[in-house]
Amino acid sequence: MTMKKRIFVAGHRGMVGSAIVRQLSQRNNVEIITRTHSELDLLNQQAVSDFFAEARIDEVYLAAAKVGGIHANNTYPADFIYENLMMECNIIHAAHQHDVQHLLFLGSSCIYPKLAEQPMTESALLTGTLEATNEPYAVAKIAGIKLCESYNRQHGRDYRSVMPTNLYGENDNFHPDNSHVIPALMRRFHEAKLNNDNEVVVWGTGTPMREFLFVDDMAAASIHVMELDNETYQANTQPMLSHINVGTGVDCTIREMAETMAKVVGFDGDVVFDSTKPDGTPRKLMDVSRLADLGWHYSVSLEDGLTHTYKWFLANQDNFRK
Repeated sequence: MTMKKRIFVAGHRGMVGSAIVRQLSQRNNVEIITRTHSELDLLNQQAVSDFFAEARIDEVYLAAAKVGGIHANNTYPADFIYENLMMECNIIHAAHQHDVQHLLFLGSSCIYPKLAEQPMTESALLTGTLEATNEPYAVAKIAGIKLCESYNRQHGRDYRSVMPTNLYGENDNFHPDNSHVIPALMRRFHEAKLNNDNEVVVWGTGTPMREFLFVDDMAAASIHVMELDNETYQANTQPMLSHINVGTGVDCTIREMAETMAKVVGFDGDVVFDSTKPDGTPRKLMDVSRLADLGWHYSVSLEDGLTHTYKWFLANQDNFRK
């Protein structure tokens, strides 16, 4: 009888982690290992080490992270840098100590400098000043990349890193104050439709360009990168520049996204832009040519992804009420 591969998905209740679990669970040769926070505190080094000693893990998807919007990042910078550093240090070191050869670390596009040339290539890392509002989180994610590279260089491990663009989908955060742009607007348009409002106001001019990736595509890309043979992976990366951007390579204006959202939700009123509110960065787009060379391309369009997400939102909206 063939032994099943034991795969630990850290952060399995989050948006990306749950998508990875959904896709891996379709396979017959995999045993998915998960632990809730009450079962395993990832900030506790000894607890994490004991878990790896007992669980006999073959592979790790490190999707656990403390995440939040601009307000949370500005209010709790110490929490963001400490907790993210501790989680990734504890997991990566314990994986090495207990002879786990394969690990995938999930980062964020915020690792790149605030003024990075567009589209952002992997080589832009550490070439300039980070965006101040999420610098502690970004520094932790950069450290995660360098942890993986350092264990590879010193110990011959095969620890890889992927950096996603803006994600959305099932299990996103739809909190009215703390969510990112797609879940925030989806909830706003939905409530406007229920209230028969004449308009929905969107912050800014609507002209900034943003790239959005459906979370199931992110999960598929993560598994694809994890399962690349070592020769192919090393031929397309460098030992100290090994992370891989994950995105669509296509962006749209906030106005185009908002109008698509209104269509998906079925809101028939006007979409109004408040130009007195900040726009943020004019453009934020990932260069995904490295990932394309490794044989992966996104498959879910923005409209299809939003449609899927809205169906999930409707089925789960009782969980989002204040």
